[in-house]
Amino acid sequence: MLLAGAEFAGTSETIGAIVGAVAAALTAAGFDEARRRARRLVAAALGLSPAETLGRADCPITEDEGERVSAMLARVLAHEPLSRIAGVREFWGLAFALSPETLDPRPETETLVEAVLARLPDRAAPHRFLDLGSGTGCVLLALLSEYAAANGVGVDLAPGAVATGKANAARLRLGVRAGFVRGHWASAVAGRFDAVVANPPYVESGALPGLPPEVRDYDPPLALDGGPDGLAAYRAIAADLPRLLAPDGLFAAEIGAGQGEEVSRIISAAGLVVETIVPDLAGIPRCVVARRA
Repeated sequence: MLLAGAEFAGTSETIGAIVGAVAAALTAAGFDEARRRARRLVAAALGLSPAETLGRADCPITEDEGERVSAMLARVLAHEPLSRIAGVREFWGLAFALSPETLDPRPETETLVEAVLARLPDRAAPHRFLDLGSGTGCVLLALLSEYAAANGVGVDLAPGAVATGKANAARLRLGVRAGFVRGHWASAVAGRFDAVVANPPYVESGALPGLPPEVRDYDPPLALDGGPDGLAAYRAIAADLPRLLAPDGLFAAEIGAGQGEEVSRIISAAGLVVETIVPDLAGIPRCVVARRA
């Protein structure tokens, strides 16, 4: 049976057997959903889709392939996210390359995209979007994939994130409608936008050491550290919203658990009207939605 760090047992191993061995190792290490994780890991190592690991369960693997699985398993057991190992994360059905200076997009951030889509129903309108703290560009580019006539700007303080956003836009053939610039929130941006979106850092500085190792050790601190109370970025962003938003312009921001009331107060103090707080699929309040008064 193949285990992390072990020598490959031979070509008699099949994809199905390797998935089972990886799942057993993950279970023993305390990982949840071990079978699903194992399929994704083996798929990534072999260049397959997770579904293909099921369809090819009886296919043998080579020694080189087995070694790739072993090496990847060792890294996952050390709590390195599989998306970091593979260098790519799927978001809104699109593949986004990661880099050390970008946050690894989470499924709950899709709540931002859904909030905008629900409130700007005309997909043919030439909307203008602004994504503050754009990282991989996942939120902005997901929106542009839905609004064929729209364009937008992504802003990030990290040069590597700006470069990654540009590369992802080009790879997704959205580069002609998406610009990425380096700046501290909206300080480098002029003009008005139909929607401003943000997934800012919102973890309290003192809570960073207690984050799961997959987050603490691999996501950039710049994308996590929200200051002493976790709200510093919202204050900085809110100050610029009146000049950024077009009449009836929309603002949607991701928030951490339990931050809805405080973030709403910050946004309201800037002169916006908070419409609602949208929960994610787990039912956790995740996205504050506001309009320019």
